[in-house]
Amino acid sequence: MGPVPGGACTVCKLVMPLANGSLARAAAPGRVNLIGEHTDYNGGFVLPTAIPQQTRVELRPRADQQVVVRTNYAPAPGTFTLGAETQRSDWLDYIQGVTWVLRQPEVQLQTPLSGFDLSINSTVPLGAGLSSSASLEVAVLRVIRAAFGLDHLDDVRLAKLGQLAENDFVGAHCGIMDQMAASLADDTTALFLDTRSLEFRRIPLPANADLIVIHSGVSHELTGGDYNTRRAECEEAARRLGVPQLRDLGLADLPLVDRLPDPLARRARHVVTEDERVLEAVQALEASDVARLGELFAASHASMRDDFEVSAPSVDLLVDIATADTDVYGARMTGGGFGGAVVMLARRDRGRAAGERIARTYAERSGRVPTLLVPPPPN
Repeated sequence: MGPVPGGACTVCKLVMPLANGSLARAAAPGRVNLIGEHTDYNGGFVLPTAIPQQTRVELRPRADQQVVVRTNYAPAPGTFTLGAETQRSDWLDYIQGVTWVLRQPEVQLQTPLSGFDLSINSTVPLGAGLSSSASLEVAVLRVIRAAFGLDHLDDVRLAKLGQLAENDFVGAHCGIMDQMAASLADDTTALFLDTRSLEFRRIPLPANADLIVIHSGVSHELTGGDYNTRRAECEEAARRLGVPQLRDLGLADLPLVDRLPDPLARRARHVVTEDERVLEAVQALEASDVARLGELFAASHASMRDDFEVSAPSVDLLVDIATADTDVYGARMTGGGFGGAVVMLARRDRGRAAGERIARTYAERSGRVPTLLVPPPPN
């Protein structure tokens, strides 16, 4: 398993410094994780794909050390000084985290950055489990690379820097999947990623099925305590089982896992079985076995709901409605949990109609306002 030659992400082509060098543009997509939830920070396997929604950015260098950021999701601009980044616990931390990480000695910038004016326009919904933060981090890293000639930072390196910014500056202890997907994924293939080695390959999405992504209307916040608690529980389970990461366990080890105290046993059981489901999902994708893929979606959601306890009643309702639809093979929560979006696999050319039907029923039964994101409306 490794990078696919010639398989460059189409979004990367949107990185366009203008001829005069005074302005640079870049973009990065959001992602939906088909399967492999909470496995990335355990060294395991994931299977995301890009969605049509993107974060687009424009950068113009300044002659001073000020950074001025305007965005479509905040009414007022944010400002800070390079070298004086300070956590504010709001959206600006993601930009500050990027400039902070670029100043770390291991990045080896030949010349320091100057300040810049940054304009951000994102269609990736916030708090939907679709990697709005990673999309933002990678887009900003791409535009800085283009504007300041940082060509030694390849796409995998950008992903690592984005993760470091989110872990060490923002304070969300996420794994590497989101940034790797924002940096490397496209919307025609699934990115099969080993999060330990960072080896990856792209697998074509099934031609005989449609993806549906619906935001439940319940937003989450991964810098909150629950997400970081789950990661700490996984690390404690691995310590008690005498392995570096839960990735090092297989299905044969489940009897040992089940001897752990609750909730560590359930947390570890989810990770071990979810890794296996990713490997089975890859086989199903390669065989275009959409029925089996749907079964794996259902099993994954049950594991996240019962063993990992990261679902929410509204998300469970949306999954139940989707599962009952005759055009849907399977559905599951996607993303870190505690709200967010649901991904579904539907019959070919039925995705939009099924998604509208499911969203309408969910709105009637939940009183919430869902958003059908994928498939997008016809032009």
